[in-house]
Amino acid sequence: MPLALFALTVGAFGIGVTEFVIMGLLMDVGADLGVSISTAGLLISGYALGVVAGAPVLTVLTGRWSRKRVLLGLMVIFTVGNVLCALAPTYGTLMLARVLTALSHGTFFGVGSVVATGLVPVDRRASAIAIMFTGLTVANILGVPLGTWLGQAHGWRATFWAVALIGLVAVAVLAVYVPKDGAPAEQGDWRADLRALGRRPVLLGLLTTVLGFAGVFAVFTFIAPLLTRLSGFSASAVSPILLVFGGGLVVGNLVGGKLADRRLVPSILGTLAVLAVVLFGMTFVWEDRVLTVIAVGVFGAAAFATVPPLQMWVLEKAQGAGQSLASSLNIGAFNLGNALGAWFGGVVIDDGPGLGAITWVSALVPVSAMVVVLVALWLESREPRSGAVSSRTLHGSLQ
Repeated sequence: MPLALFALTVGAFGIGVTEFVIMGLLMDVGADLGVSISTAGLLISGYALGVVAGAPVLTVLTGRWSRKRVLLGLMVIFTVGNVLCALAPTYGTLMLARVLTALSHGTFFGVGSVVATGLVPVDRRASAIAIMFTGLTVANILGVPLGTWLGQAHGWRATFWAVALIGLVAVAVLAVYVPKDGAPAEQGDWRADLRALGRRPVLLGLLTTVLGFAGVFAVFTFIAPLLTRLSGFSASAVSPILLVFGGGLVVGNLVGGKLADRRLVPSILGTLAVLAVVLFGMTFVWEDRVLTVIAVGVFGAAAFATVPPLQMWVLEKAQGAGQSLASSLNIGAFNLGNALGAWFGGVVIDDGPGLGAITWVSALVPVSAMVVVLVALWLESREPRSGAVSSRTLHGSLQ
């Protein structure tokens, strides 16, 4: 794999830290700014909605720039946003700073995914995407636990200052290692691209991504109170347990990439099914601390095993549209799932059966994603193409 691909992982690492570290600091932020845990959890939803809004808009606005220039500009926005988070005096200003930071997220991963797939042979495209997304997983192994510890020891603002520094490093690494490319990041007419992306197969693919990750974030958003209130861990134990979660992310992400390279649709259905089983099973482990730690690691693996297959599926369905825009929209779909999941988890806690039920309720969400995949395959099998091909589509896809 070329060095440029690993340079992309550095940017992904910084973005991953700022996206996920807030989960370990929810109680600290809430106490400092005078809001409840469920209200503090909306900082995850706000960030995710910023990704959803920023992904298509910035992809279109920067469509005439070279891909390298786009990536560098996005990391500058990311760095400035984290500085503003560190300086935010109130909950409202912190929310606005989080949304600003999030604007860079979707387009970075969207353009970065296209750059990554262009650096490797066709049969290694999903693995290339997985390596870039390893930046997110390494962020959860190293960045999130260290950021959580730093925030608990020196105040949550110190964490955002550290992430801003990571952003500066990412700008430097991308400037050095990503090759110059004079071609625009997105060629063609963006209006035609949007029409192509409005096709039913693409929309169903995006819906699958939303539902697949909503279940993950309904639980992960509230991982700190789950560990401290249900399992009885101390607040200082959350950080090392997040190391276990991060290790699971790395394994799941790489395995998901390998599976997607071999058989895409079975890997989507399989990883979603495993995620549903893991979420449901977590309901019964909270009273045993050893099983809880193991379950958190398995949860991380199951969550990120879905990422490369879902990303590749949308890119395949979006053939004929701009790949950067399609990829960015799918990153937006991941984060719409994050926003809905964080909101849904808060509803379960405040207005539903409570914190202890959040895992089994969340297990129903990836099951609904599997239903969407099966409906999409059934509809595809009924497309008016040649009879032989049409009749074999569903059967062949599942093999």
